[in-house]
Amino acid sequence: AAWSAVPATERARRLATAADAIEADRAAFVALLVREAGRTVPNAISEVREAVDFLRFYGARIVDDAGLAGRAPLGPVVCISPWNFPLAIFTGQVAAALAAGNPVLAKPAEQTPLVAARAVAVLHAAGVPRDALQLLPGDGPRVGARLVADPRVRGVLFTGSTEVARRLQAGLADRVDDAGRAIPLVAETGGQNAMIVDASALPEQVVADVLASAFDSAGQRCSALRVLCLQEEAADRILAMLRGAMAELRVGRPDRLDTDVGPVIDADARAAILRHVDAMRAAGRSVHEAGRLDADEAARGHYVRPTLIGIDDLAELDREVFGPVLHVLRWRRDRFDALLDAIDATGYALTLGLQTRIDDTVARVAARARAGNVYVNRNMVGAVVGVQPFGGDGLSGTGPKAGGPLYLDRLLARASTPAARTVVVRERVLPGTTGERNVWRLVPRPAVACIAGRDADLRVQIDAVLGAGGRAVVGADAARAVAAMPATVRDAVRIVPDPLAPDIGLGLVLLHGDADALRRLQRALAARPGPIVAVERLEPGDADVPAVRLFTERVLTVNTAAAGGNASLMTMG
Repeated sequence: AAWSAVPATERARRLATAADAIEADRAAFVALLVREAGRTVPNAISEVREAVDFLRFYGARIVDDAGLAGRAPLGPVVCISPWNFPLAIFTGQVAAALAAGNPVLAKPAEQTPLVAARAVAVLHAAGVPRDALQLLPGDGPRVGARLVADPRVRGVLFTGSTEVARRLQAGLADRVDDAGRAIPLVAETGGQNAMIVDASALPEQVVADVLASAFDSAGQRCSALRVLCLQEEAADRILAMLRGAMAELRVGRPDRLDTDVGPVIDADARAAILRHVDAMRAAGRSVHEAGRLDADEAARGHYVRPTLIGIDDLAELDREVFGPVLHVLRWRRDRFDALLDAIDATGYALTLGLQTRIDDTVARVAARARAGNVYVNRNMVGAVVGVQPFGGDGLSGTGPKAGGPLYLDRLLARASTPAARTVVVRERVLPGTTGERNVWRLVPRPAVACIAGRDADLRVQIDAVLGAGGRAVVGADAARAVAAMPATVRDAVRIVPDPLAPDIGLGLVLLHGDADALRRLQRALAARPGPIVAVERLEPGDADVPAVRLFTERVLTVNTAAAGGNASLMTMG
């Protein structure tokens, strides 16, 4: 509790001190990332930079954002981080929770506890009290699950698989906080990420961006390219160039500066990847393995050579393959909309790449895509804190985006200012490098279930959803109440037998009711298949629906110099 009493400016100063210390000790962190996590040297250097960015970004936001001022922290927050970014994601979660004034119970991936321990030591030395930041290494069932189950925990930050996130959701289903509201679960869970390439794209740029997106970090990024969708007319030329480029990739020890693709994390990961490759080969799919790997190194390490697999349909892939494996799908121009539908049908919505020099195609994809991050004419990995806030929707996570303007909001108690009167900024142009444009925007959730025992409360919910531009969904038991509303409202409300049905496409549930009703609703949501759906509970008679919860975030990143020039460059003196 003492940590929450430390002024926000002082918390930010201590996080900045930790950032300075990590930068000063960069070589040691890079060496440890290479040795423990198998990160190549360039990847390790980038990861140190990202960790430093998180510390400074969240510290600055807690001080500068007027919407966060005066709000109380949630209480103890559990941070469960993955092995693929054992410093950056670990530090980002911890920094955000600490910036908001919460004590942190940090559970790193069991494969990478040493990196986490070094980061925690730096934070302690920077002035974060030992009881405000506690490191609990170990495996998921014995440590992570027990932490989440503890009734004192008031928030959970998780990055990992969709399956584990669903288990965490079930573990929190019977829990509410002291105010009778849901325990926040912020989960980022990977994706079946596609890149669409049309015939207008520059092949040389496509190949360079595909290599980085699919094979950098040995494909062990949640944002990594998994399915390359090539327009039929350009496919043969691009594939020939891509195979040639893959042949030059050096696979091997991550401490060698000439290594392009390091090892996967462990023997189990390697075995799972190779099982998928063998299964696709047995099914008659074309399989092309490339890259230079010495026989001696292959015998001693967990290496997987970069692999291309031809497929005919996205439905052939039932789950993400977390490694240097790229599936290739050809498409015809008259089937473009069907391709976009197939990408949406996977249920994942994390990253999407687009390579085209046709502005109308960019606008068309940006308007339709559900992916949290869309990258145009550049690679799909390496999101920069505060520049490309990162996170997805659907099976890819709950939001809010890491390194974005809304992340700290979920780590603080509900604002005392009436939410209905809060101005919600729908779009911002974020800073970035010259020749690149980054646009963050809020889009209405496609479906919000409205549940209330009183007609007046139901009307409050529906008005809030419609005011945000979304679609309100109610159960058949609410049909009479909706029928009594004005025609403009009635026509915009969808009445269904079960508003929690998996095919509704829910993004949020609004509930006017007591804590027991919340528990029942959370149990029902945890039992249904599909994405994690949160509940926002209000007391009966409360008209202040938190407006920002009615939206989901999107970021569009465009390489503005790739389509023939960037006029803004001409204004530079």
